[in-house]
Parts: sequence; structure tokens; C-alpha cells
Amino acid sequence: MCDQPTFASGCVPRYCTITAAELDTTQPTLSRTIQQLEEITGARLVERTTREFWLTSDGISLAEEARDILARLEDRLSSIGMKQQPPLRLGWAWAGFGRHTVPLLQAWKKEHAYPVELSRPADPMNALRHEHIDAALVRHSPPNPSELDGYIQSPLFTESLVAAIAADDPRSSLETVSLAQLAQTPLAVCRTAPTATAALWSDPQESPRTFTVSGTDEWLTHIALGEAVGITAEATIHNHQTSDVSYLPISDAPAVEVSLVYPRKQPHPQAEVFASFGRDYLAQTLMDHTPPYFLGGIRD
Repeated sequence: MCDQPTFASGCVPRYCTITAAELDTTQPTLSRTIQQLEEITGARLVERTTREFWLTSDGISLAEEARDILARLEDRLSSIGMKQQPPLRLGWAWAGFGRHTVPLLQAWKKEHAYPVELSRPADPMNALRHEHIDAALVRHSPPNPSELDGYIQSPLFTESLVAAIAADDPRSSLETVSLAQLAQTPLAVCRTAPTATAALWSDPQESPRTFTVSGTDEWLTHIALGEAVGITAEATIHNHQTSDVSYLPISDAPAVEVSLVYPRKQPHPQAEVFASFGRDYLAQTLMDHTPPYFLGGIRD
């Protein structure tokens, strides 16, 4: 096996001294190695002069097989190494990547073969702080920078905010609604991981009354009963469809930023790899859609 890298390097006429240097060995050692391989195979593998060598037809055939063996060995060693590393524990609240969640993760699995362990904690940032997960998919509109102290924020894309309104509410028949129209009804806000809050309204005097709910089911129930409206990311439409709730575009709401967040100190080795992959995948998949508008770079 140790001779295979030596032999696989000699498919074209080469200077012996150059090849030996590339393999971090000496010319005499290289010559002895080739001679040993010829003794083992019983075939002439290399034609030589005092300064050059090139492979015979048998040598070319053996070199091709050696390269194939080395490639398969490298792949196998890589897969064993990945099995010994802990999976990337990824957590999110609400919607994940919406309708792109499964295709994106399937593409990751096919390209990287590195395990991703999924969870949906009530508060992804709290789970990240307590090291229950390695990376969190977060949405905040407007952003909350103080929550990200000590973490790297790797933006993936932005998406639209939508309003969630009871299906029998007269506003549900509109094509779009405004923040002013939503302010007529109390706003249900998730206690642990709200996508949007009353801070969306620039004038506190015009913002709606808010009350907190414990999770998605309670949020949807209050909205379906007409007791509240909700504001959420567009991806929620895919994950939480119900006949009792209508989702409408908001004409004057800002986009919400979707980011992968992970610790600045001792991050999981695959965290930024996954972020980069997700960013590229979504850019390619949604390149003809407006929104989202794609963001680049990493924020510390």
C-alpha cells in the first residue's frame, strides 16, 4: 500500500529526481520501490534512462488501479472520521426553512454526508446558550443585536413577513394588509421565540396591544378564534396551514432576516460549512424569486 502513491505518480515521462522530490523521497529509494513492484508483479512496469522514466502499458494499467484504490481508501477514511465526530445539532422554532427544509437537508446529506440532528426547542437561543444545540436558525424583525453577544450570526437570506388572521375576519378577503389595519386587533406574540413584536410599529401610540402565548398551537388558536392577529415569517405558511387561519402579505412591513447563529468560541466545525451551504443552496433555488433578497457575509 505504501508503494501505491509512488507508482500512481508516474503516468507520464518524468525526471526521476523531480518525482522523488514530489514524493518526499530520494531517487535511489524511488528506483528501489519501482524495482520491488516489478518483482512482485513479474512484469516490466517502467522504461528507464539514466535520467527519465515512463510507464509501460502494464505500468499504466497498474497506475490507474492504484489511483482508484487510493481514492476509495481516502473516501473510506473520511467517512470513518465523520462517524467519529458528533452530529451538527441544529435547532429552530416555528418554520425552519419552510418548504425548502427537506430538499435543503437532502442536498446537504448527498453532498456532505455529515449528520445533522434536528430539534425544535421552544427557545433556540436559550438552547444554544445551554449547549443543547450547536447552531440555531433565528428570525427577528426588528433584529435584537444584544441577544447575539458572544455568537456569530451568519445571514442566509431574508423573507417577507405575513399576517395571520382568522379566516372569517373581513380583512382575510383583502390581497394585502397594512400594519395600521393589523393594529386594530391585539397582537399574539410568542413568549420564547417571537419573529415579530409591537416594535414593528415606529410610533408606540399606533402599535397594537400585545399578549404572549406559549407556542405555535396557542398562537394559532387565538388567531382562529378572532381574539388576535399574528405576524410571522412567510415560511410559517408551509409548516402551519389550517383552514381557520388566513395568511396575507403585509404591504409596509420590513423583511425578516434569517440567520444561522453559533458560538464564537469553540463552534461546531460544521456550523459555518452548513451556513455557507445553506446560503448557496437557497440563492440557487430562489434566485428567480423577489423576495427574498439575499445577504452575504458573516457578522461577529
